Amino acid sequence: MLGDRIRKLRKQKKLTLEAVAGTELTKGMLSLIENNKANPSMESLTYIARQLGVEMLDLLGEVSSEELRETLERAEKIFNIPFRQGFPDKYRQLIELIEPHIGKLSNGYESARLMEIYSYALQIEKKPGWESLLDIAADMFDQMNISSNRTAIGIFRSNIAFFEHNYQEALKILMAERNEIEAKHAYIEPMARLDLDYSEAILLYAVGNSEAAIETMEKALAYSKDKRIFYLIDDLYRLAAAHALMEGNKKEKDYYLLKLKQYGEFADHISSIYFCELFEIIELISENQEYTKALEKVEVCLSSGDLMDFYTPWFILEKAKALYYLGMFEEALQSIEKVVIPDIHHPIDLSNFYLKESYQALILMELGRTEEAVTAAQKAVENLEPFLDSKMKDFSREVLKQVSG
Repeated sequence: MLGDRIRKLRKQKKLTLEAVAGTELTKGMLSLIENNKANPSMESLTYIARQLGVEMLDLLGEVSSEELRETLERAEKIFNIPFRQGFPDKYRQLIELIEPHIGKLSNGYESARLMEIYSYALQIEKKPGWESLLDIAADMFDQMNISSNRTAIGIFRSNIAFFEHNYQEALKILMAERNEIEAKHAYIEPMARLDLDYSEAILLYAVGNSEAAIETMEKALAYSKDKRIFYLIDDLYRLAAAHALMEGNKKEKDYYLLKLKQYGEFADHISSIYFCELFEIIELISENQEYTKALEKVEVCLSSGDLMDFYTPWFILEKAKALYYLGMFEEALQSIEKVVIPDIHHPIDLSNFYLKESYQALILMELGRTEEAVTAAQKAVENLEPFLDSKMKDFSREVLKQVSG
């Protein structure tokens, strides 16, 4: 048992209870742990391993393969519940399910996968100890030559910085992870390779290196075609089209939207179809000034029963813009106040939503609420300030000048 292994290692190293307990545990608590009368937290287990000068894996024991499989099956069911379905206790439940087994894990896929999921849950719940466990899981996947899980771990590490909007650091982490994966895995599973390409393209766009991003994206698309795998093709096209819109490159935007539309129709992919609808509405408003037509299309999309919740705020924002340009200011204000930014982190997506305050400022100005308009316009400029220069950033500055008089 765990306590027996800790006591054995302590005696092998000729350490006293006081020496191992140190400053973070009491001698009495360590004695209870060694006698299997108390279970250490992951933080305490990490500390004990450090005091003993061993790896966490040296403290981990074994559990029956049947029990491991059953636990993993339950964990996967919880872990794979889509975010949109709502499950506020998802990661807490994963921790409670897996934690009793952590001290018993050894080698094999089930152990590595449970440790991987457990580490993710700890990090998301902001609990300590996840880094060392994730390192162990990554090493185990490397040893078993399972590139898909090892890739997922690398992307997870990168995403921590990405979700904090530290895009340069996220790219640095991803490239270091990719180099390590490619050095240790002679064969990388096709979907794992595409995951790496897609993540790399996302981050290259985020830091403004569009040339390298397009090169990476085109490489991924060519690889997909060669392997006859259509995984992530829609995401790649959406990303490229959104970036082209942000830079004002109409030719490139139209090219990728056409590709996405063809894919959406071929695969009957609802998300791709609505993305193209959204971009058509944006073009009607920003380029063609066909506000009534844009408004009609928005209403059709919003009334559709198959419109995913994720897209709703995007269409409501465009509705507010169309109403503003049609001079329907009260209706425009009511609409724009309903816009809630979805769970997004890429600067291209965020830039679009940060313009909400710019349009809100224009609407408020028309309604004679000048002070509120200036505040909203300033907020838009402040939100966009950390991002790279773009048409959206320029627009926010122009609006601030306009409402400030």
